[in-house]
Amino acid sequence: MKASPVLLLISAGLMSAGAAQADEALAKAKNCLSCHAVDKKVVGPSYKDVAKKYSAKDEAMLAEKVIKGGKGVWGPVPMPPNPSVTPDEANKLVKWILSLK
Repeated sequence: MKASPVLLLISAGLMSAGAAQADEALAKAKNCLSCHAVDKKVVGPSYKDVAKKYSAKDEAMLAEKVIKGGKGVWGPVPMPPNPSVTPDEANKLVKWILSLK
């Protein structure tokens, strides 16, 4: 039996939404949402603002900052290191954040 193009598009959309929710859940699990929110500044910048500022070419640098922390880019409050985040998790988080454009 052939799958209809509409069903394929719906399935792809559901899988994409599931991945986005999973990555937001990862951000919650790793305490990223203690200082960040998707659409508003908390302690750190909103993830939508981060997505506007950076592109896919910045993924490795951003993933490193997720793990090691950073300072001076978004103001005087430094982002503390988060050593509980693995490199694979950091890459997933960064891809999710950059997808919020």
